[in-house]
Amino acid sequence: MATVDLVLPVYNEEAILERSTETVLAWTEDHPEHEWRIVIADNASVDRTRAIAEELQERHEGRVVLHHIPVKGRGIALRIAFLTSHADVSAYMDVDLSTDIKHIPELVDPIAAGEVDIAYGTRLHADSETARGWRRETISRVYVQILRQLARLRVTDAQCGFKAISRRAARELVPLVEDTQWFWDSELLLIAQENGYRLREVPVRWVEDRDSRVAIVRTAMEDLHGIWRLRRGGVPRVTRQPDAGA
Repeated sequence: MATVDLVLPVYNEEAILERSTETVLAWTEDHPEHEWRIVIADNASVDRTRAIAEELQERHEGRVVLHHIPVKGRGIALRIAFLTSHADVSAYMDVDLSTDIKHIPELVDPIAAGEVDIAYGTRLHADSETARGWRRETISRVYVQILRQLARLRVTDAQCGFKAISRRAARELVPLVEDTQWFWDSELLLIAQENGYRLREVPVRWVEDRDSRVAIVRTAMEDLHGIWRLRRGGVPRVTRQPDAGA
């Protein structure tokens, strides 16, 4: 049995936070093979998200934990959640649960078993099932090709909001990720790949959230800037930590 933190990064998600948290909690009750904890990483929300998260933390003491992060930035939220975690495995998923949570074991179990360091969901694998508009689909596929050509990142989908990492890998890799927004995922995977970490992709069932606040074109431009930064400055090298206490 491993200890697992399931991180929900949130920004102004008062409409869905409670429902999504309760859904994931109910799922964990049916999967006692690990010791689960839900971490709500509130990313400087200005609506009732924080208050709802506090209510959930009180209602489910020890099973739901709130991190209030006063500085906005999805990458900042994930960085803090991962680096402050003492769990064997840290995973995160988008709070809209676009990725079917039935895939959580495929993400977590290989890491808990010591088989891989990072597992990531992919919407672009031949075995994936997706329901989303052509615009997002096209931009995602073009972005992956740019990553392959310019950054030599060998993944089918870098931006799916469904990833997991071992505690040791998180402590070694996360401090090296400079991006604080949506390129955070791609940068993490690229640093991991170039430093010889073991990656595994998980084809997922994914349904687009029509109300998503992600500005896909602006995000794509920011991602291109991140790729250029890494091409210009190079991918940082990792200093491996000793096994003890990992």
